[in-house]
This record gives sequence, structure tokens and C-alpha cells, in this order.
Amino acid sequence: MPAISIIIPMYGVEKYLRRCLDSVLNQTFTDWTAICVDDGSPDKSGDIATEYAKKDKRFIVVHKENGGLSDARNYGMPFARGKYIMYLDSDDFIHPQTMEIAYNLAVKNKSDIVSFTYDRFYRPQLMVRHILRMDTDNVKPYGIKKRYNISKLKTKTTDDVFEYATEQTHNKFNPKRKWLIKHCQVWKNLYKRSLIADIPFIKGILFEDFPWWSAIMLKRPRTTVVPLPLYYYIPNFGGIVLSAKQLRIMQSLCTGIKTAFTLYTKKANSEQMKKWQMQFMWFFVNWAFRKLKYLKTDDEINTARTEFIQMQKMGVFDNVPNDWYELRENIYKFINN
Repeated sequence: MPAISIIIPMYGVEKYLRRCLDSVLNQTFTDWTAICVDDGSPDKSGDIATEYAKKDKRFIVVHKENGGLSDARNYGMPFARGKYIMYLDSDDFIHPQTMEIAYNLAVKNKSDIVSFTYDRFYRPQLMVRHILRMDTDNVKPYGIKKRYNISKLKTKTTDDVFEYATEQTHNKFNPKRKWLIKHCQVWKNLYKRSLIADIPFIKGILFEDFPWWSAIMLKRPRTTVVPLPLYYYIPNFGGIVLSAKQLRIMQSLCTGIKTAFTLYTKKANSEQMKKWQMQFMWFFVNWAFRKLKYLKTDDEINTARTEFIQMQKMGVFDNVPNDWYELRENIYKFINN
């Protein structure tokens, strides 16, 4: 059994895939398997992954009919037999020490999750170059060559992940700022397999990270935060989020909100529910509500109104922090219009 299994869904990424797989192959940590899930990709992604698997048995390629990102991650889970699990989007890549650092910290601190971060300069740099029609394929992040001494890394380990996981923006004077697990992207964490094995991603929605991460937090995982930019998040300008219709984005967000709210109503204590609502739920409610301005037809607007009415009936809007009171009033006006 490998120490780490890394699940890599693939769809239409032949342009980026070699860079992604090479970043796994070049890890300083060697006890891994990479589960490459060919999600019915119409290009040569499956062939490229098979090429790697023929050269290195740590690469495992599985094929399935197209079902979307969530379905591909779920499909790869039974093949991922490592004690720890990572997720890597196939148009992204990772620092050579990502697995080494995450695994060592997990063992040292007996952690269920080790949370790192992504390079916050690299992606904007690529987006600017793309707008200016400059080369983006051969631009390497500055930090990719940096090597870290694991024994000297500064970390924070907590048994209350709610104190550090958030969607909020914090100013530079916040003493916790350095240790925040900002946003809920699943690919910037190492997870103990036993923690996540029974929590599938919701199939068919965008932003599946939010309800999934909400469920993970409820398990009160022991979490180590290491604020290093070990993940390189690439803008795929033909990607699923950028090309999606605004109505589908809004519906996906509402599905995530309703799913997570139901879970927290059943399982969270009052303090957990309060923190989750303040630090996550209302940010996603706001995001969903902002999508209304992009809807064009009466059918789209009526569909959106139905979603918000459902959330109102569930009690999603019953307890509102002061910061979000105006938003709730605007939602009620929309519902009753």
C-alpha cells in the first residue's frame, strides 16, 4: 500500500497533462501512486497517461464515460489505496517537495489534514500574459526551484479547523492571517484516507468543493497548516467554470448551500453552525445572488426564484449575521417580487 495516492481527473487536457504528470514524477517523495481518471476525454489525454503508466507502474490509468469532475474524483477513490489522498487537477501542477512536506508533517503531527496553499502570483501573471497575447506555456513559477528544510518549517496544528478555515478576507493585522485555510479548494490539502472515504463529491455541479469541504470540517479533523505555495493553479481559458452559463453556476451554488445546510442542521453543534454560516455559507449565498444580474429570460429568473424560495423554506436565511442583513433583505424582495 503506498503512502500517498493522488487522484487526477482528466478531460480535454492533452495540452497541459505532461506538465502535470511530470510534476508528480519529479516528486522528492517516491512512495505514491497516481490514479489518472480518463473521464471520457475526447482528446489524447488517456493515451498520454497510458504512456506514463507503461514507463512507471506508479501511474494507474482508469477509463470511464464522461460524468464531470466530481464523478471522476469519486470514480478514482476505490483505486486510491494510499493511507493519504491528494487531488490534482490535470491542468495544474505541484512543487517537487509537495508530497514530502505534506506527508512528513502529517506523520509528525498525527494530522488528518495537511493544508498548504497555491502560488498567488503565478496564475495572475499567466492571465495578464494571455490577455496581452504573450506566451504562457513556457512560463515557470519563480518558486518552483526553491527547496525547503522540513525541520525548519513553521506550522500550526489545530483540532478546531473552524477557527482557521474561512472564505472571509482578513486584513494584515489579524494574528491568524498566516494560518488561515483560505477558500475550500480540495486540491491544496493532503487528507488521511479514512477521513474522506465516505464523503463523495456531489455529481454534476460546479464548485463541488464547498459542500464537500463543509462535510469534512464537521468531522473535526486534526489539521496542520503550512503556508507554503506548493500548488500551481493554471487558468484554463476553455475550462468548465469559465465557459459555464451563469444559471448553471447559480444552481450549483444553491445545491451546495442546501446540501451543506441540511448536513449542518442535523450534525453541527450551535457554535459550529454559527461559524460555518458566518465563514462560509453567507459568502456562497451572496455569490449565488449576484448571478441574478446575468440572467436574461423569464424562465431563468423564475428558476432562480424557485431556488431561493426553497432555501427560504429550509430556514437557510433564518439566522443572519449583521454583515449580511442587507443581503437577506434583498433576497426577500426578489422572492416576493
